[in-house]
Amino acid sequence: MIEILTAAQIDRARATGALVADILHTLKDRARVGTNLLDIDRWAQKMIEDAGADSCYVDYAPSFGSGPFGHYICTAVNDAVLHGLPHDYTLADGDLLTLDLAVSLHGIAADSAISFIVGTTRDPEDERMIETTQRALAAGIAAARPGGRIGDISRAIGTVLKGDGYPINMEFGGHGIGTTMHQDPHVANDGRPGRGYVLRPGLLLAIEPWIMADTDQLVTDADGWTLRSATGARTAHSEHTIAITEDGAEILTLPTR
Repeated sequence: MIEILTAAQIDRARATGALVADILHTLKDRARVGTNLLDIDRWAQKMIEDAGADSCYVDYAPSFGSGPFGHYICTAVNDAVLHGLPHDYTLADGDLLTLDLAVSLHGIAADSAISFIVGTTRDPEDERMIETTQRALAAGIAAARPGGRIGDISRAIGTVLKGDGYPINMEFGGHGIGTTMHQDPHVANDGRPGRGYVLRPGLLLAIEPWIMADTDQLVTDADGWTLRSATGARTAHSEHTIAITEDGAEILTLPTR
């Protein structure tokens, strides 16, 4: 399903996006050496519920997961990159943490992810990976123009990722979003310009470049959810939800503080 949202729905999406961004940045501020991933999950739950919003994750049970996710945020550490299931792990100095959050407010969903170093940066490559995903995200957003195509976004992302020397996994990428979290069209992190769905005002997309330092191969944890780099290499992930407007792309998941 591909949804084209009304002006009223886009306005509600702005509120959802701001909530997602504010929660993520509050959690980033709280995540320190000694913080447990389960505490981060509990903090996310409270902020979601206090806002009168609904988690897109807690009951989520897609074909690629193992039953309902059962938690409120994805917490991926070091070699984990996607769908990180919160568990009893205490963050250590130098851990590379990705927080990925999707909520629904007033019937409209938004999705965003940030990667950052907890405590001290021990390897400059970690910061380089994070910065690469951020630049790739910005390039993808800049390519998201009405009348363009999904392939334009994918090519812009892939150009940055490949230009910095990173392999690209094509199994998981960005996606349409609206009244539900995951919709068509799929937004791969590399592709051919001029191909794919035509971008129209009212379309919401979650664009999410993610990389692993030296591989494009994933392995799944015993928890049935967490995806890790097959080599144990570190990873990074950046994501925004955007709305296609008559004037270009509007980023919905920017913090208000």
